[in-house]
Amino acid sequence: MKKILFSTILALAATGTMTLTTSCEDQLDIEQKGVIPTENFYKTDADAEAALVAAYEGFMCNVMGRNHDGGGPGIYTPLKLIVNECGDDVLAAGANSGDNTFGIMLNQFYYDAEAEVPKFMYTGLYLSVYTCNLVLDHFADATTAVQKRCAAEARVLRAYDYFLLANLWGTPPLVTHVLDASAQPFNCDKDPENPMNHQQLIEWIAQECENAANDLDERKSKDDKDGAVKVTKGFAYALAGKAYLFAGQYDKAKTALKKVIDSGKYDLVPGEQYADNFHIEGDANEEKVFEVNFEYNAGKTDWSGMIQRSSWMETNYWDWRADHFVASPNKVYCGGVDGWGGLGVPQWFGDEFYKNDGDSYRLKATLKHIDDAVYHMSYGKDEIDNMTDEQKKTSDKIGINDPLQGLYGNSTWLAFKQIMRASDTEGKKYGDNIRLNNYLVMRYAEVLLNYAEACLQTGDQAEAKKYINMIQKRAGSKTISETVDMDVLKKEKSYELWLEGCRWFDIMRWNDTKAIDRLTKAGTVVPHLFDKVFRAPKADDQNIFWEHGSEANSRFYTTNTPETNFKVGFKEGKHEFFPYPQTVLDKNPNLEQNPGW
Repeated sequence: MKKILFSTILALAATGTMTLTTSCEDQLDIEQKGVIPTENFYKTDADAEAALVAAYEGFMCNVMGRNHDGGGPGIYTPLKLIVNECGDDVLAAGANSGDNTFGIMLNQFYYDAEAEVPKFMYTGLYLSVYTCNLVLDHFADATTAVQKRCAAEARVLRAYDYFLLANLWGTPPLVTHVLDASAQPFNCDKDPENPMNHQQLIEWIAQECENAANDLDERKSKDDKDGAVKVTKGFAYALAGKAYLFAGQYDKAKTALKKVIDSGKYDLVPGEQYADNFHIEGDANEEKVFEVNFEYNAGKTDWSGMIQRSSWMETNYWDWRADHFVASPNKVYCGGVDGWGGLGVPQWFGDEFYKNDGDSYRLKATLKHIDDAVYHMSYGKDEIDNMTDEQKKTSDKIGINDPLQGLYGNSTWLAFKQIMRASDTEGKKYGDNIRLNNYLVMRYAEVLLNYAEACLQTGDQAEAKKYINMIQKRAGSKTISETVDMDVLKKEKSYELWLEGCRWFDIMRWNDTKAIDRLTKAGTVVPHLFDKVFRAPKADDQNIFWEHGSEANSRFYTTNTPETNFKVGFKEGKHEFFPYPQTVLDKNPNLEQNPGW
């Protein structure tokens, strides 16, 4: 699929007349045809378009975690880690307990105020806020339609930054203008001029989106791909509705979200195309409300451009642990990259999902049972692919051959949604570990589920059932609910939006006691998935779980290992929000640390 261009970027490419200063300055692919003094800039429509491009680039580099500031955990895309690894429905995995500390410290709650992923996320978000403020400081009072649109797009991007900041840090400084380097802003609830508590900050985010909406373009149709990769009215109202939902303003959430539904510009893709939502084949399809377009300049080089901007090494992080298999069962599927196995699935979640959905489109796109992975994926080798299932059950040419760790942090369900397809590299354009499909921020399925929740919270079960059933039927789920309540909604949302950055925030805002109880036990035991062909169970193995109930008819099994070397587990009154980075606190005495830290 040909990558889609932002209309604003096209405008900039036509002018190329400015020097931009952002956190990703050395990575911008803007051709410089000349430099003009700053005082002569920020005047015209073209200037507004150019400044907006810098805001999108700042959003892409810093919020999406594209190796900003010269390395570190940016290569593992901190946003995906920080909004997913704290949930109860994932396990941080890897080679062993000493591997993947970036993810495991989040998943088991032993991070501190200088943990790199939260630090990179916090600074990255404010760098994105800065690039948005550059646009808004100069064009918020603009009079032309183009300048108003550019300001509105930057305004909603900034609102999304603050949606993340608010839900990750509680009451972060609200910075709505470019600050002097010496500025020392307060937590927003301690601001002496305009104090704003957490809920008020969430409501401010919603209002910002609604206030910007009139000046934004509307997606032209369900087929308008350009309208899926920039901020539009649809995304503004979708984010406003989500923020109102988080603020408990359910009537307002319904109104905003219904505008997206009634626009007719979005739709659920057919069930057989569900998996495409997470791969290049689904870029900018009818279900995408907003996603970040990675590649838009044919002149981009690999190391100086796409490797820094795109999801370089993210693929290695999230793909299955290749060196713990005799032959990696996803090698052909993903096009050759070797994974490091950074993500696992709790047994309870996979079992619950399967019990609810059966062999649905949604389940097959999200998780893969170890049998299905080892026996039914192509290896690209006739001697393996031509075996019968019975032969494969005892063959030593396939399987998990690590007798010490097996697959650390894995149950009998493997995470599949995040696995790269070979096509995602566009023919290995920049290498076999650089996926070029767009970064999904919000899709229509989330809009429908958020709307259904707002309906439930306002007593409109019939309307909620309509949209929950719509999600279930598209999923191909064997469960089509006759009645709906918040428990049904929570389950559907956990299946539909797994690993899309929703679960952790939802657990916290719902104060979901069942999920929180799981989190308090996070890391106390960690599963290892073993293969009896290469490792028979040992006498001191704990809690052996055979995939099909008994050793006689199972090849794979899990056993738990206590993790006693860390102070693990979620602590109420502390882990609801992340600590402000110590390096930031050291520079700003006006910033107060979050409780418990």
